[in-house]
Amino acid sequence: MAELVQLVERGIELVQTGDRADLRRRLESTRGRLLDANIRVIVVGEFKQGKSQLINALVNAPVCPVDDDIATSVPTVVRYGEQASAVLVVPRDADPAADGGPAVERQPVDLADIASYVSEKGNPGNERRLVAAEVALPRKVLTGGLSLVDSPGVGGLDSAHSLTTLTALPTADAMLLVSDASQEYTEPEIRFLRQALRVSPNIGCVLTKTDLYPQWRRVAELDRAHLDRVGPGIPLIPVSSDLRLHAARLKDNELNAESGFPALVTYLRHDILGSAERLQRRSVAQDLLSITEHLRLSLTSELGALEDPERTPLMIAGLEAAKARADEQRRRSARWQVTLNDGISDLIADMEYDLRDRLRRIQREAEQAIDEGDPGATWDQFAQWLEQRVASAVSDTFVWTNERSAWLAEQVAEHFQQDEVRLPVLSVSDTQDVLSPVEKVPTLDPGRVGPLQKVLIGMRGSYGGVLMFGLLTGIVGMSLINPFSVGAGLLLGRKAYREDKEARLKRRQGEAKALVRRQIDDVVFQVGKELKDRLRLIQRATRDHFTEIAEEHHRSLGDSVAAAQKAAATYALEREQRMQQIRAELKRVDALHTEARALEGDPAAARP
Repeated sequence: MAELVQLVERGIELVQTGDRADLRRRLESTRGRLLDANIRVIVVGEFKQGKSQLINALVNAPVCPVDDDIATSVPTVVRYGEQASAVLVVPRDADPAADGGPAVERQPVDLADIASYVSEKGNPGNERRLVAAEVALPRKVLTGGLSLVDSPGVGGLDSAHSLTTLTALPTADAMLLVSDASQEYTEPEIRFLRQALRVSPNIGCVLTKTDLYPQWRRVAELDRAHLDRVGPGIPLIPVSSDLRLHAARLKDNELNAESGFPALVTYLRHDILGSAERLQRRSVAQDLLSITEHLRLSLTSELGALEDPERTPLMIAGLEAAKARADEQRRRSARWQVTLNDGISDLIADMEYDLRDRLRRIQREAEQAIDEGDPGATWDQFAQWLEQRVASAVSDTFVWTNERSAWLAEQVAEHFQQDEVRLPVLSVSDTQDVLSPVEKVPTLDPGRVGPLQKVLIGMRGSYGGVLMFGLLTGIVGMSLINPFSVGAGLLLGRKAYREDKEARLKRRQGEAKALVRRQIDDVVFQVGKELKDRLRLIQRATRDHFTEIAEEHHRSLGDSVAAAQKAAATYALEREQRMQQIRAELKRVDALHTEARALEGDPAAARP
């Protein structure tokens, strides 16, 4: 890391010498990414699958609360620190960004008290409104920037809480899906895994509690088959957290190997940290190669004009060619802006259709279920099912829109294909709080009728039967109340009760359908507005990103033209001095270019 930072700082010195503020800003951004060396691994899974115990076993410390009746309600980040400590990340009370400061603040707490803040028992429903908790530990497994994030387990993956988990994925470098060995993967786990793979391709799976379930090898085989269908190459690592902790207490290496944790640590250190380092080196190399190319363009143009001032016609032709390239670059700018604007318009239309199509299918399923029974008796379960399906549909739409946004950025980048062009960092899949404005599904009259009401309904229906048949039998001299009139009254009363029951059922079904339609309309209205706003921000971010790249090319071409013109008018003595300065500058640029090539694994590719 120190080597990469030194290379970037050498690049910053070079662009300062060349007075290129645009290139300096890019390298300063690169240096900022390098100095923030945290590699975030988010640990997700259904409720009570062993996520918190897994992290405790990895760091050999009870940093995450574990109990049969305790669930994590606040994300807990565990990272390296020279001294064990804990802080709570809380939102600021007044105008978070008014003074340009951070929107959150950190409050130190006792490490022993962390469970009372991050667990559902101590902080139900995150009523304290904590953003996260951060724990620092002096553990070797955490060196190199590894950070483990224990995600909330309330509600599981088949709930609106899964939206919060998906929200964290774009900011994480990898994900561990935790499932215990009691059964194979469930449908919500597989669906969540498919969504997560579309957001973050660096995913591993952990099978926990192998010490509790003798059939864990069979479960592992079934899980392996599921993973192969989802995506080839996803690792599955069986572990036992209790064995790991027991081995740490006894300092028993053989028991530690049996726990399966050495394989998990190897995966985290080699595949996660190693992969992140390789990506970082490649990113730094691309930035440095691009910077040196921009610097060389101006320097070589000026040096060529100084070394051979007699070739005026060729120099003029070169100037005209440079101007033509600048004009072509400007025409490309117009084309990529048209591509971006048209693409965003199409994406907004497709997004609206996708969201409405998904929710209409849910609405049809809901109405069919309502028609098949009495919604009043099972309305609580039905409302929970509806919220889960809506949350899943919304997350699918956000993930799909994120993919389309990345595809659009690649289409725009093709207008700059003469060089390696970096893509902007886009994140549309953040679904945090998008359903907050949507009200809960309203309650529905359960349709329960008490005994007294049943009697009254029957009496209203039987009254007409008793009166009618009593009058008819009165013709033959019988009293108004007689066995025939009473029997007719009972029959008609029963019929009236059944008809009233059917009418009340139809009314509840109609009310239930109206509530479902209202809920779907509210989701379409709120989520559609959020997605449109998000896409417009993406449009602006993409436009600014590629405008900066285009301006870098314009500036480099303009500087090369100005340098050649200046060289043509330079006197002999000044020309010799300037040639020496340019050669020395080119030597530094070429040295940086060679080292940047070596970062890409191509040390032999050096400029003469």
